[in-house]
Amino acid sequence: MVLLNLIHKFLNIVVPPFALFSLLLFLPPYQFFKYFFSILGKVFSENVAGKVVIITGASSGIGEHLAYEYARRGACLTIAARREEILREVGERALDLGAPDVLVVPADVSNVEDCRRIVDRTMSHFGRLDHLVNNAGMASVSLFEEIEEITNVRSIMDINFWGSVYMTRFAIPYLRYSEGRIVVLSSSASWMPTPRMSLYCASKAALVLFFEALRIEFGRDIKITLVTPGYVESEMTQGKFIDKTGKVDVNPQMRDVQVGITPVVKVEECAKAIVNGACRGERYVTVPAWFRVTYLWKVFCPEVVEWVLRLFCLTGSGTSSPEDALSKKILDYTGVKKFLYPENIRELDLKTK
Repeated sequence: MVLLNLIHKFLNIVVPPFALFSLLLFLPPYQFFKYFFSILGKVFSENVAGKVVIITGASSGIGEHLAYEYARRGACLTIAARREEILREVGERALDLGAPDVLVVPADVSNVEDCRRIVDRTMSHFGRLDHLVNNAGMASVSLFEEIEEITNVRSIMDINFWGSVYMTRFAIPYLRYSEGRIVVLSSSASWMPTPRMSLYCASKAALVLFFEALRIEFGRDIKITLVTPGYVESEMTQGKFIDKTGKVDVNPQMRDVQVGITPVVKVEECAKAIVNGACRGERYVTVPAWFRVTYLWKVFCPEVVEWVLRLFCLTGSGTSSPEDALSKKILDYTGVKKFLYPENIRELDLKTK
């Protein structure tokens, strides 16, 4: 509290003159404050050594590597996912990387009782909770009108949205006590209306508005970092989707249609940026950082964005295969995939389908 009071006095006394100075130098005040708080965040970055972190969806992809990144910083972990054997392998590696203790909890976040059990077991084992990382998620790829039984794909919202809601509700008392943080894995799809991913986009947009509202409700008691990645190396970018029947499918060809010539970020780089941002107290983290410009495209020229996405991702004919889309043709004819996609997602090597 003493440190916070000193910082508060420093901001009241020192910042106004500097803000005025920035105006004199033709630097917009909002930009000055952005840089100032960015530097302040780096100086006072949170030390998570010995703290307790829950990570859902930790058996692969971003969740797995978030576990490794927190482990390197000395955090104790509760990792949860449906695939127990793979989850235990992740836990063993996290221990090797520096985590003092790892609790493995096989669970399905779409089940409310499983979410309660994750939090209860964490408190029984560690006695505290400092960070909750709501990472579990699945993507769906199909044109909306091709879904014959709409209830078959309700799992998208159950996992992506309700799973985070359940976990957050049970974690609130303990996060409030520790003045902890919630890290929410949304997506740039929350603002970018990608064809064939309407339900996925909706689930990620719902996360953003839900947690922005909670940020107001919680005030300073519980901090929230919203993460909006672009395309990141994972099982999803290897082509693992929920199809129009509600079943999990692995289709790298459809991945090529959806991702196209967009560069895919290495998962280690993404995880490091997320944990860095959370520890610095950042409200929003986008990986890669340049992907933020797509939000501006959507705001200032939505018609152009829609036209481009339709041109690249759709075939324009009901009889054509999705694989005839321009995005995939460019990828195939130019051979740029080997430069844009990490090696791990160019070959089908999922831990389990």
